[in-house]
Amino acid sequence: MLQAARYLLGSPGASGFGSKSTAEEVTAACPDLGSLTAIITGATSGIGAETARVLAKRGARVVIPARSVKAAEDMRARILAECPGADVLVLHLDLSSLASVRDFARRFLSLGLPLHLLINNAGKFSHGQLALSEDGVEMTFATNYLGHFLLTKLLLGRMAETAAETGVQGRIVNVSSSVHGWFSGDWADYLQLVTRRKIPYDATQAYAVSKLANVLHTKELAARLQEMGADVTVNCVHPGIVRTRLNRDREGLITDLVFVLLSKLLKTIPQAAATTCYAAVHPRLAGVSGRYLADCNEALQSPAAASRREAARLWQASEDMISGSSSQQGSTKERNI
Repeated sequence: MLQAARYLLGSPGASGFGSKSTAEEVTAACPDLGSLTAIITGATSGIGAETARVLAKRGARVVIPARSVKAAEDMRARILAECPGADVLVLHLDLSSLASVRDFARRFLSLGLPLHLLINNAGKFSHGQLALSEDGVEMTFATNYLGHFLLTKLLLGRMAETAAETGVQGRIVNVSSSVHGWFSGDWADYLQLVTRRKIPYDATQAYAVSKLANVLHTKELAARLQEMGADVTVNCVHPGIVRTRLNRDREGLITDLVFVLLSKLLKTIPQAAATTCYAAVHPRLAGVSGRYLADCNEALQSPAAASRREAARLWQASEDMISGSSSQQGSTKERNI
């Protein structure tokens, strides 16, 4: 009850921020990010777009990967209209395709740019029937988790090099959701059964599994980064409930009524982007890794997400899933982490 009251009131936590804090407010402590380069997936709309806008406003070079290059170019134009001197790059990326992820990584690395921030923000909610990616993976899991797993793996070498060369700690932010706690079964069995159409497809369950995977990925990657001695951290965030394009697709009288009734619980997009920006650049998070954050403060993850054994198990399963198309990687080396 106390936690709910603090959320509704926007009371600040230990970080000094709370549910009502905005992305611009949490980045006020670091007004000049001119030395940083950030890749932000899902930055053509919603939370990702606000994250890109605020980091660009603070001076960071922002790379926007997107399946729709036109949408990314439109977003770039909006940022430049507000910040004429902003450095914004657009590259094609379809996270549901492992080949596309590898192609994006090759093209980015060929630019010779540093990489300080990787914000794995893109999210998909697959409505209707079961859909599989071109790699045979359930589409929500492929887009929300597996594509980001491979992207992180391919770019981590550049992040570690950048940190060593510049003395600026690299940060990876995985955007998850409190919905990850809605799944408590065996994720491996679920993915196998749903892919083989042995059980009915439930879009909400699929989304929860993908977001659980984001948290488990954070846990295992944090441990591996520490073992490597890389000056790179990784944290996971729950942005809060906000009416973005992701859930606006579920239109209808009942949905609209629910959103009206819960309007006091919903965040604005600037508020929803706050925790992502906090994890990405706030000085207070220097050296902090493997945490789950909500409302710009450390929060409790679900019991299913707290297991290091399950995190390691998911990592190995992910390696197996991406290895099927590893022959297509060309000159991009997949770092063993």
